[in-house]
Amino acid sequence: MGTDVMHPAIGDAAIALVEATNAYDVNAVLALFTAHAVIDDPSTGHRFDGHAGVRDYVERFFVGFHTVTRILSLEGMGAVSARLRVDFTGDFGHEVGRLDLSVDAAGLSKRIDADLE
Repeated sequence: MGTDVMHPAIGDAAIALVEATNAYDVNAVLALFTAHAVIDDPSTGHRFDGHAGVRDYVERFFVGFHTVTRILSLEGMGAVSARLRVDFTGDFGHEVGRLDLSVDAAGLSKRIDADLE
């Protein structure tokens, strides 16, 4: 269950991530992640590790499919984690999914667990 106690950095990180992916700015996305970040997305059949993995994920599934993301809701899951419910549109059509985002003390994303509804 979500909590109202969410550090502002997690909301800022979520918004910055969506803005950077919507701009297809891979370098801006990378700047938001720790060097050892993980994106685990079963809908793609893959886990993406480190900056190389984050780059691959963004280039393939955001830049490659012209994906535009809209945050539908943002729910705190502790001080440094949040669940985003998001709306994706792009060359693939339309999907709704979730991103469970965790950040470190500096506000950098360290893990995303993603999936489609």
